[in-house]
Amino acid sequence: MRRVLAIFAGLLLWSAAASGSAQPAAGPRPNPLRPAATVTAVPLAPIARPSRPTQPDAQQAPSATLPNETVMPAPQGPAEPVVIDARIGAHADRTRFVVEFSDPVKFHIFTLASPDRLVIDMPEVLWRLKGPPTPSGTGAVRSYRYGLFRPGNSRFVIDLNQPVKTGDPMVLPPQDGYGYRLVLDLFPTTQAAFDQTAGWPADLRAREQAAAELAALPAETAPGPPSAVPVPVPGKKVVVIDPGHGGIDSGTIGVTGMQEKDVVLDQGMRLAKELRARGYTVYLTRTTDVFIPLYSRAPFARRHRADLFVSLHADSNPGPDVQGASIYTLSERGSDKEAAALAQKENQSDIIAGVDLSGDNSSVASILIDLAQRDTMNRSSRFAQTLVHQLSGVTDVLAREPHRSANFVVLRAPDVPAVLIELGYLSNDEDCRQMATSVWRNRVAGAIADAVERQLAPAVATAPGGDVE
Repeated sequence: MRRVLAIFAGLLLWSAAASGSAQPAAGPRPNPLRPAATVTAVPLAPIARPSRPTQPDAQQAPSATLPNETVMPAPQGPAEPVVIDARIGAHADRTRFVVEFSDPVKFHIFTLASPDRLVIDMPEVLWRLKGPPTPSGTGAVRSYRYGLFRPGNSRFVIDLNQPVKTGDPMVLPPQDGYGYRLVLDLFPTTQAAFDQTAGWPADLRAREQAAAELAALPAETAPGPPSAVPVPVPGKKVVVIDPGHGGIDSGTIGVTGMQEKDVVLDQGMRLAKELRARGYTVYLTRTTDVFIPLYSRAPFARRHRADLFVSLHADSNPGPDVQGASIYTLSERGSDKEAAALAQKENQSDIIAGVDLSGDNSSVASILIDLAQRDTMNRSSRFAQTLVHQLSGVTDVLAREPHRSANFVVLRAPDVPAVLIELGYLSNDEDCRQMATSVWRNRVAGAIADAVERQLAPAVATAPGGDVE
C-alpha cells in the first residue's frame, strides 16, 4: 500500500512540474502600453521578429505592397482591427512610438512639413484608446491625434517638437499577452534633411487628388448609386448643414471633456430632422464621426445646389467667463483680432488631419473675394442677423458683437449664402452644461430652423394700396 501511495504522489509531483513549465503562473497582464500622456522608456535592444510558419513574414513579399507601405501578416477574418493602446518612449538618442493592435494592419508612414508632422496612414480601424491624447512634453513627439480620416481610412498624426528621420518600422506578432505592435523609432535630424524627404507618397497623393476632384464634380455627374445623386424637388429649398471637425480632428475639448466634433454632429442631426419636418431638403456634410477636408465642404453645398449653408461649431476662449452663441459670415479681414484668430484656427483643420497643402493653389490655399460674391455676402449677413435674433430667445448670445466676420475657408462658396454658428464656448462651465442637454439642443435646433424659414420664405409683393398682389 505504501508503495502505491508513493507512486501516486510521484505522479502528482511530476504533473505539477510539467504544468508549471508549460504555462507561467497566473497573474494580471502587465500594461505595456500606457496612455499617451505617460512617457515610458522602452528597451532599445534589437527586437527579432520570431518565425511564424503559419503566416509569411511581411518583408518576404515586397511585391504585394505599395511604396512606403509596412505590412503586417494578412488579417484572419472580416472584422476591423482594433487599436488597443499606444505609448511613447523617450531616450537620449531617439523617441520610440509604439501602437498595439488586435489584428494585422497595413501602414503608410510619411512626414509632412510646415508644420512638421509624421503620419501613420492605415485602413479603417476601431479605436479603443483611453480618451483624447495630451502632449507628452518630452522627446520628439509634442502630441498626437487619431481617428477616421475618411470612410475606409484611419490615421495617426504626430506633431513633432523637432525634425526627425524614421528608422525601419518593426512589426511584432502577439507575444506575452500583447497584441500586434508597430514599433517606430524617430531619430533627430536637420530641418533641411527633413524637408527634403517630407511630402505625400505619390500613390496617396493621387488618392487625395481624386477625392478632391470628386468633391468638385456637379452632383449629376458624380459617380455612385442613383440614391447618392440629389434629385431636385420643385418648390423645395435646399439647406446644407456642416457639422465641423470630425474623425481625427476633434476640435475644441471642453472643460468637462466634451468634444466639439460630437456636440456639433448631434446638433446637426437634430437641426436636419427639424428642417425636414418643415418641408426642406437637407444634406449634411457628415453624418458620422469622420474627417471631412475643408476643401470639400463648400463644394459639397454647391454640388447640392444649396440655398443656404450652415456650418456648426463650438468656440473656446482663454477667458473662462466668456460665453454665448455667435454667428460668423465671410470677409477678407476679421471684424476684430479675435475673429481673425478664430478663422485662422478653424482653417488649420486640414493640417491637423495630416493633409499636405504644399503647392496647392486651390481655394483651400488661397482665394480672392471678388465682386461676384457681394450679393451672396449680403444675403449671408441678413441671415446672420436673423439668427442672432432667433437664438437670443432660447440661449445666451455673445454680449459684444454676436454677429462677426472672418475669412473662414468653409464659407467661401461664391454663390451660396453661408454662416458659421459658434453654438457657445466649451471653455465656459455654463455653456458646457447647457450644450450637454437635449432640451437646450432641441430649442437651439428650433430657433435655427425658424431663422432658415424667415430667410427662405418667398417674398410677397404688395400693391401700392397695401393689398397683396
